[in-house]
Amino acid sequence: MRLKTTLDQWLTLFEIDKAGSIQAAATELNKSHTTLIYAIKKLENQLGISVVKIEGRRAVLTDDGKSLLRRAQSMIEQAQALEEISIQLAQGVESEIIIAIDHLCDRKWLYEPLSIFLEENSTTSIKIVETSLSKTSSMVEQESADISIITLPITNYPCESFGTVSMLPIVMKDHALAGKTELCLADLAVSRQIVIRDLGESEKRDVGWLKSNQRITVDNFDHALQAVKQGLGYCRIPKHIIENKHDQDLVILKVEHSNCYHVPLHLALPKADKTGSAAKCLYRLLLASISER
Repeated sequence: MRLKTTLDQWLTLFEIDKAGSIQAAATELNKSHTTLIYAIKKLENQLGISVVKIEGRRAVLTDDGKSLLRRAQSMIEQAQALEEISIQLAQGVESEIIIAIDHLCDRKWLYEPLSIFLEENSTTSIKIVETSLSKTSSMVEQESADISIITLPITNYPCESFGTVSMLPIVMKDHALAGKTELCLADLAVSRQIVIRDLGESEKRDVGWLKSNQRITVDNFDHALQAVKQGLGYCRIPKHIIENKHDQDLVILKVEHSNCYHVPLHLALPKADKTGSAAKCLYRLLLASISER
């Protein structure tokens, strides 16, 4: 299909509407007054309708002109966005960044710096992949992520400290364990445990105490917390998740020699020197956010 009109004609109409006169629009577009008059007359001939009229010293759009410009507005914005994207691509800015985040990490540690990044980077899309255990390591080793939030450092991949997560054992207040003031690991062994499975595809790993006689294995802490709230068992959950829920029915257990343990988190650039400029920018924002928590 061949179009009768051009993007430049619609941009001319937009500038006339914004400026309020043909002369002012001509100055803004760095074109002559005569050129704009010719462009509008040609547009009107092509469409078969009048789009601009003169009222006093002002050039204003007709009702038909306003109606058409409202629909052309998105086209103009998309064309401008295409040019911005092409400029960024020419400068080596990525069209997409892949971020791998270990499921232990407080998500606001990622999303708050990301909101700042997106204010200045409207053309880079973000793909976030939640990982655990071996998948956390494999996404770094396979360089399938641009930025990775991992637990322990991975051999030959430099990383920076990003924070620490506290892991606490919890049950619902009406669970049998909640009524005991002094617990030991033997009490946990005879109670149903909810655990998070390794999301990796090979070399499955287990972490922590896993000696309960019966277990329920789920994909993430959202499922685990729901299982706990249904009274299905106990689970170790990151402290920040527990605090965010503000659920008075959840009870943190006190277990002899096993009240709480801490998991360190680190920030890594799996692609190292091959990392794009947008990913490096976000990486710097993530590091800077540590001091603001």
